[in-house]
Amino acid sequence: MKDDVLISQENGVGRLRLNRPKAIHALTTEMCDAMSAALLRWHTDSNIQCIIIDHAEGRGFCAGGDVVMLAKSGAGDTRKARDFFFAEYRLNHLLFSYDKPTVVIMDGITMGGGVGISLPCTYRVATENTRFAMPETGIGLFPDVGGGWYLPRLPGRVGQFMALTGARLDGAECEYLGLATHYIPNASLEELIERIHKAPDRLQGTLGAASETAPDAKISNNLPQITRLFASDQLEEILSALEADESDWAEKELITLRTKSPLSCKVSLRLLDDGATRASFMDEMRAEYALACHVVKTHDFNEGVTAVLIEKHNAPQWDPAMPEGVTDDMLDKLFAAMPMSEEWTPFPEDSSSRA
Repeated sequence: MKDDVLISQENGVGRLRLNRPKAIHALTTEMCDAMSAALLRWHTDSNIQCIIIDHAEGRGFCAGGDVVMLAKSGAGDTRKARDFFFAEYRLNHLLFSYDKPTVVIMDGITMGGGVGISLPCTYRVATENTRFAMPETGIGLFPDVGGGWYLPRLPGRVGQFMALTGARLDGAECEYLGLATHYIPNASLEELIERIHKAPDRLQGTLGAASETAPDAKISNNLPQITRLFASDQLEEILSALEADESDWAEKELITLRTKSPLSCKVSLRLLDDGATRASFMDEMRAEYALACHVVKTHDFNEGVTAVLIEKHNAPQWDPAMPEGVTDDMLDKLFAAMPMSEEWTPFPEDSSSRA
């Protein structure tokens, strides 16, 4: 199990390599715990100057978390699901508050939990292979791991668009939106990591020297439509706006939205609205933990995971089936805080002004 993360240190550089290729490096509780333990150790090690997070073999950086386990746990006593979210969010917060520079290589699929360990990093490298998304509404979940913090802070209404549709962005689009700080071709990554190891104190210059001008970001052409058609925080109004628009783009996004869980979409819109004014990332993690613990018990999460990932017929039967059936009372219950004794907490050592 510990080999699911390869942990090493060399010449002032700590390195975490996700190593679960058959699952596209999807995170488990044990992987989160192992990475957190290494980060906490390196935090107090004066020899470690920076951290690299990447993946070993395989076609993606990280496809997310072990959602099949989460759904099975949600159908039972939820203990394993709660343990996973607790550990994952502690890792997310630790990276967010870390005061040594961190570099993540978002090469290939970077989704869900992979986004959660990427966006807190100081430097975020995208490549021509990057496929970045928060596709949770398609399985009855919501963009967690800090999605409520990061997404509403993107330009215009891009965050709401991503949360609802699960849109996949390429590396150029990630850099354009600020999700990535550098665009570096896959073929240059090995040399980049070698150079970081040779001069960990020159990290910013090394990344700059390896960077290339990204191709045009396709999403830039769609920003006006996204801003206009996804302007509301009410799902019904977004659907009406898309229906009234006569463009091919609006029709395509409308078809996509109608495949998503109405409950998850409304949860996501409220989460982003709340997160836009949240006082701290710690508060965000606490709120998302409570929400996740409630959502894993819902019909839609169990149905979505079963339809998309277990039986793979891709025809989930959502309940409620229509947005109008999702009431404010349903949402209020999902957004209820945990009892104080069961609340999420960061690591005791993990405190920072960024928190």
